[in-house]
Amino acid sequence: MHRRRLAPLVAVSALATLAPAFAASTATAAPAAAPSAGTPSAVSSPAAKSVLDRYAKQKPTWKRCDAETSAAYQCATVKVPLDYRKPGGKRIDLAISRIKTAEPGKRRGILLSNPGGPGGEGLWMPLMMKEELPKSVLKSYDLVGFDPRGVGRSSPVSCNLTPEQENWLRPYKAETYAEDVAWARTVADKCREKMGDRLPHITTRNTARDMDLVRAILGEKKLSYFGYSYGTYLGAVYAQLFPARADRFVLDSAVDPQRAWRGMIQWWAEGAEPAFDRWTGWAAARSKTYGLGDTSKKVEGTFWDLVARAGEDPIDLDGQLVTGDDIRSGMRAAVFSPQSATEAFVELKKAADGKPVATEKLTAFTGSAVRGTAGAAVGTPADNGTASFWAVVCGDNSAVWSGDPETYRRDAIEDKGRYPLFGDFASSIKPCAFWGKSAEPATVVKNKVGSLVVQNEWDSQTPLPSGQALHAQLKGSKMVTVLGGEGHGVYPSGNACTDGAVNRYLATGKLPAKDVTCRATAASNAQARQNEKPDALPGSPVPERAPNRF
Repeated sequence: MHRRRLAPLVAVSALATLAPAFAASTATAAPAAAPSAGTPSAVSSPAAKSVLDRYAKQKPTWKRCDAETSAAYQCATVKVPLDYRKPGGKRIDLAISRIKTAEPGKRRGILLSNPGGPGGEGLWMPLMMKEELPKSVLKSYDLVGFDPRGVGRSSPVSCNLTPEQENWLRPYKAETYAEDVAWARTVADKCREKMGDRLPHITTRNTARDMDLVRAILGEKKLSYFGYSYGTYLGAVYAQLFPARADRFVLDSAVDPQRAWRGMIQWWAEGAEPAFDRWTGWAAARSKTYGLGDTSKKVEGTFWDLVARAGEDPIDLDGQLVTGDDIRSGMRAAVFSPQSATEAFVELKKAADGKPVATEKLTAFTGSAVRGTAGAAVGTPADNGTASFWAVVCGDNSAVWSGDPETYRRDAIEDKGRYPLFGDFASSIKPCAFWGKSAEPATVVKNKVGSLVVQNEWDSQTPLPSGQALHAQLKGSKMVTVLGGEGHGVYPSGNACTDGAVNRYLATGKLPAKDVTCRATAASNAQARQNEKPDALPGSPVPERAPNRF
């Protein structure tokens, strides 16, 4: 979905579906009322604009968020339209939070943030940003967070899914494929049944509109933004819909908008192959220490031998059986940090041989099924993280999801051959096959809004080419690339080069004159590994840190 943080193709122009701004300070770009869900007309009515103007005039009632946190951390709830094409219709809650600057005389505006997902709660983000940003930046902003629509405290959605139905990254097997098709259909059916008319409106475009409404409610002409992972796509969509209102945007660990969302899931398989090759070389160079083989080919053979062995006789880790497919899935993310992957694999081999193991090093395999909303708001449905994930992943761009199960079968077989570690997991059938048509076309991101894209070279969730693609589509952006950087989520890492570039931009608004290349340090990579662990902050979410979230 950060010592305390983190863990779309054929389309018409997004701007063509937007209503003209209805007031300079309170405008919210909304699609017009439409004769059908997929065909919005070119303009919206004055009545709709008037209704949106009334939304923008809400006065939030701010209260202390939590007795365990600072009184400066305040929360409120505002109303937003369920359907921006019909703003006079149903309304939903949007939970927002803030920590005001301690130096109001130096205040520039608001810094909104999102931790990732889709389905990640963000109400807690001001706490993390307050802890991590330097004073030179904090003095300029009120820090603002929010739970995206359908998530956490923002009218949370549910599909009434069981834990087994939430387990969605499934390897392709001919003998179980019919069951997987039935599972995907069941999830889609249950989501339609439970969410009803809300389902088509839990999308990135509408979340971006909510962000702009928050901007207007808070009386700001522009907003600055810090987004991680999925949050980079959300930020890019906002910049496309509201280019004149985007101020300073930092996009960390970036999603390629042209591959949202099936293609981004497939990136997990494509990106893992070069990382796997890097891992085998790293382990081979240290064969005397780890004993996995003294050449890359031998290390690879050791790996696949254990996969085959566990496929026949699963490895018992304190009662949790680890199959060969579980090893493939766990190593997919683990290999982006060669040392961690090697240490985990060595312990797994010991377990297979019945030897004592260091369980703390086995989280790549014991934690690979983490999902749901651990750490979520009290009263949030147990499957909220997964339900909101599918609402966005399926609803943002139905054009990339075939309705033919045979398409996914063919792709899974082909991609398992091309990307043996994870190709079939990524390409096999998903609930989106049975979701139905998106309410709007996908957003084409192509603008000149200034922004800073920040990317590790070895990122398991949004591989480097994904970040490079977003940089290319945001014509006004500059990119900071961390060569040798490991982990999902760059800032803050303690690396003076990367942290400095982000801090200077947020403090001054000046982008680097050209793209920046930094080099990872042992300390910054160690920090990245620490960043993958669950949060300690009250209410901070886990789902986007799991290997099945952005």
